[in-house]
Amino acid sequence: MGIFWDLLQQDELDKQEKKAENLEERVAQLEKQQEHIRSQLRKTLEALEEHLSRDIDGDGITGRTT
Repeated sequence: MGIFWDLLQQDELDKQEKKAENLEERVAQLEKQQEHIRSQLRKTLEALEEHLSRDIDGDGITGRTT
C-alpha cells in the first residue's frame, strides 16, 4: 500500500508543479498585455489632449506626455 501512496503523492506533486508553471506563464502573459494596454492608453490620451488642445492628465503638457 505504501508504494501506491507514494505514487499518488508524486502524481499530485507533478500536477501542482505544472499548475505553478502555467500560472507563471499566465502572469508573464498578463504583465505583457497590461504593458501593451498601458501604452495604447497613453497614446490615446496624447491624441485626445492634442485634439482638444487641453491638458487632461494634469501634467502641465498638452499632447505629448513625459
